Amino acid sequence: MTVRLAVLGAGRIGANHAEIVARRVPGAELAVVADPVPGAAERLAAELDVPAWTTDTPEALRRDDVDAIVIAAPARSHTDLVVEAARAGKHVFVEKPMAVTLADADRAVEAAANAGVTLQVGFNRRFAPGFAAARAAVDEGRVGTPHLLRSVTRDPGPWNGDPGRVPPWTIFLETLIHDFDALCFLNPGREPRRVHAVADALIRPDAKVNGFLDTAVVTVTFDGGAIGVAEASFSALYGYDVRGEVFGSAGMATVGSAAATDLAIHDVTGIHVDTARRDTDLLRSSYIAEFTAFVDAVRGGTGAVVDGHDARRALTVALAAIESVRTGASVEVAS
Repeated sequence: MTVRLAVLGAGRIGANHAEIVARRVPGAELAVVADPVPGAAERLAAELDVPAWTTDTPEALRRDDVDAIVIAAPARSHTDLVVEAARAGKHVFVEKPMAVTLADADRAVEAAANAGVTLQVGFNRRFAPGFAAARAAVDEGRVGTPHLLRSVTRDPGPWNGDPGRVPPWTIFLETLIHDFDALCFLNPGREPRRVHAVADALIRPDAKVNGFLDTAVVTVTFDGGAIGVAEASFSALYGYDVRGEVFGSAGMATVGSAAATDLAIHDVTGIHVDTARRDTDLLRSSYIAEFTAFVDAVRGGTGAVVDGHDARRALTVALAAIESVRTGASVEVAS
């Protein structure tokens, strides 16, 4: 069975996903690219030899030659697109965040369940070989009971974006949401219970007055007592940096780096390592693996490896972090 997919969104991440679906995933066929921006879908479809493109997103959802939808549109549109796709009987892969409110998260999960379609969320870190191996080490008891966890996301710098175009609380809802999921992934069977967060505009302090935040640290306490720390920055001058750590009663597992390869040059000026400058480069194999898992789930009629409930859990942490920054207090995680 070939799974025919439509990609909604032809921007940076949509183009990445479209190329992977079209060329890298067994059993997948990219049937159509959709993007309302004039020329965007047409250009991407031509580049990838995709037979159809459209500027009408609803039209892509209605097509009989599409089995599944990949949502790579702007984050605030994700929930509505999940619901529309599910109601059209299409399986759904949605980039994080699936939703930015718990009501919307519940709406997305309910729509997929009612339609009987697969819903997978783009937490690609779970598919990175190092993170997957760390989780296996936890499952096998090699680190004992997790006591301390850490997850880091540092976007490559120098950051030169327009703060006015960054939606409020993006650092929590779109960046650290990966880290909140990673902390939960590396502490299986436990739920986040309490959050304390601090955040500031250290890269663009002039933008803080308008609500922009570019640097954050979040502490998450789990039932069972484990403590997790997630941190993010929008401007790592040395490259795209993703790391994780689990320290437990029997040992420790650490994963991740910014290195593009394992090559290091040692010369008279020091030790030099090439680093990845984009998430789509550093986590290339992870993106391919998550789409392979999605297509396999659709073909096999099995549940998604990372589903809407996982997305909702990470969102509860993000929302608690936002409230903590607002109030300066620790905040209980919503159920």
